[in-house]
Amino acid sequence: MNNESLTLDAYPVEVEFPDIRPYAEGNCGIPYVFTFDSGVAGPHVMVNALTHGNEVCGAITVKGLLDAGVKPRRGRVTFAFANVDAYACFDPARPDASRFVDQDFNRVWTSAVLDDASRDSSELRRARAMRPVIDTVDLLLDLHSMHEKSRPLIVSGPLDKGIALARALGAPADVIVDEGHPEGRRMRDYADFGDPASARNALLIECGQHWETSAVTVARDSAARFLLNAGVIDAQDVPTGWLQPLPATQRVVRVTEPVVANSMDFRFAGPYTGLETFMEAGTVIGWCDGEPVVTPYPNCVLVMPSLRQLRPGVTVVRLGQLEA
Repeated sequence: MNNESLTLDAYPVEVEFPDIRPYAEGNCGIPYVFTFDSGVAGPHVMVNALTHGNEVCGAITVKGLLDAGVKPRRGRVTFAFANVDAYACFDPARPDASRFVDQDFNRVWTSAVLDDASRDSSELRRARAMRPVIDTVDLLLDLHSMHEKSRPLIVSGPLDKGIALARALGAPADVIVDEGHPEGRRMRDYADFGDPASARNALLIECGQHWETSAVTVARDSAARFLLNAGVIDAQDVPTGWLQPLPATQRVVRVTEPVVANSMDFRFAGPYTGLETFMEAGTVIGWCDGEPVVTPYPNCVLVMPSLRQLRPGVTVVRLGQLEA
């Protein structure tokens, strides 16, 4: 089990963690994965939850889609609970501890890692089990939440096609354009999702703080919009109350660099939770091994700062520029 920071105040758990054991069998030969084919031409669209075991808003949303009997009118739809072993470990007394069991499920998504039989972990076994269905997905929505209480955001990846899909969705209002993490590749960047020449596409949505009620609202809205935008369902198929008003505008923040902890000696200069903007270059935002960490350019945006998973080699914040 990964270590959690015990020095930070815990956020309250506002939502109930649903029992997903009734969904263990799945319907496609992969536990906790459900695929429905309309028999009509269209894309294969996937809504994925529980990439991290303590990010419950996605699980509530996928359970809601299954319980509501949402099926595709065109194409094929897959609903999945991913890291179910980590989810089963959730303890309200240590709510950050169940992010993963052995390693981050969202850092293993390269063929080299997945094909390496010498490597084993709970997360790799689950990724390998899910890989056959993910290899057939045209459009992936990966539902996440954040360590800190911040506005929700779309992680579009680095490619123009990801930005275009985020804009087509229209919400949340903040679109983060990034290359991923030094630790390993995310599911949303896996294979053709990360190929500019491929029509296959993916978005990751950070719906809010892990256990706040509003994160569930964002996750439901995002899933409904994603399925509607893909054309696999119609408006009358959306569960009542899931769609929310669109924001007036969206803005795009392009991540230029990660700030990676070299050791456990890292601290921020303020109680940052995300999307703080610093007007002047050279502003001190923290200290790493006693050395200041400064903003490299004007109007620098902090993307998902957090020390809750602090350890050497972990990205503690990413720095981004607003795009015109």
